[in-house]
Amino acid sequence: MTVESTAARKPRRSAGTKRTSAKKSPGQDAELIQLLTPQGKRVKHAKSAEYAAYVADITPDELRGLYRDMVLTRRFDAEATSLQRQGELGLWASLLGQEAAQIGSGRATREDDYVFPTYREHGVAWCRGVDPTNLLGMFRGVNNGGWDPNGNNFHLYTIVIGSQALHATGYAMGVAKDGADSAVIAYFGDGASSQGDVAEAFTFSAVYNAPVVFFCQNNQWAISEPTEKQTRVPLYQRAQGYGFPGVRVDGNDVLACLAVTKWALERARRGEGPTLVEAYTYRMGAHTTSDDPTRYRHDDERLAWEAKDPIQRLRTYLESETDTNESFFAELEAESEALGRRVREVVRAMPDPDHFAIFENVYADGHALVDEERAQFAAYQASFAEEGEGK
Repeated sequence: MTVESTAARKPRRSAGTKRTSAKKSPGQDAELIQLLTPQGKRVKHAKSAEYAAYVADITPDELRGLYRDMVLTRRFDAEATSLQRQGELGLWASLLGQEAAQIGSGRATREDDYVFPTYREHGVAWCRGVDPTNLLGMFRGVNNGGWDPNGNNFHLYTIVIGSQALHATGYAMGVAKDGADSAVIAYFGDGASSQGDVAEAFTFSAVYNAPVVFFCQNNQWAISEPTEKQTRVPLYQRAQGYGFPGVRVDGNDVLACLAVTKWALERARRGEGPTLVEAYTYRMGAHTTSDDPTRYRHDDERLAWEAKDPIQRLRTYLESETDTNESFFAELEAESEALGRRVREVVRAMPDPDHFAIFENVYADGHALVDEERAQFAAYQASFAEEGEGK
């Protein structure tokens, strides 16, 4: 199954079909936990007080750290997109617009927590200490994932839509049986919320009181399907039917994402069971580089969300409420460019894989059919050499 494969998808509209934009999402006016407005102002009211306590002591240096994380993650993501356009990667799934959801939630995890991502959690990987260049091997076709999952407690990217929710639930059940006080977090999108695997994960996690946080990045579009085609109620309210709490957070507010995820993870560690966090955000770019979002959504929708840009709102706050000066932003820009250069150099230097590696580790003791296929492939490869010799 590929990234493009999901039960939520419908056939593409033809080029001549009138584009439609998502209607108002169900529950869009429901309670939204927000600690930093799009204008860069701290929110102070009763609704957010419980969560604000989790970031009450955050320092200017820590705020600058969150800003740096988001800027460098976006720069890495932009470089990967460019590399795909230049033919260096086969595919790329951009996180543009979702930096706050990923950095906020990623920085809320502890070292001993375990993360189960989809294929878009580049910011969470950054927070877990995974070298960003290791994320690119799979998309270049040179490996199946370039890192040891247990080295950073960050599982390999999952292409099958929604299956990681079950993996996370099973792992969390094991954590509970081991008596550990760590937690597990599973990432998925609004489209994946329609998958049966996610529903089953909700059921098992609730019944077994598993220490898991389900972090749904509702970026409004499951490929070309708007959220209104996924649900009749706000996604976070689905948790009620399974017997555990759900909360909707402003996914473009890094402070709110940090605070709410800390709260949810602490619940899990205390043995209070699962939580569903819906990070209400927006995919500013394409679903993947094989997608053309102009065919199914209007530019005015994207422009409205650009005004809520997660990076700009934190920068506004840093400039107005802290002693952050221009030199910080200049140095970060230079660091960003250096990261882009390193990514380009590493990707272009990646060695091609052994063509016959695909036949390894299929069966522990070998298999006659695999041996036959290997021989056929060897003959096919040899044919190219023979053609070249005859010229």
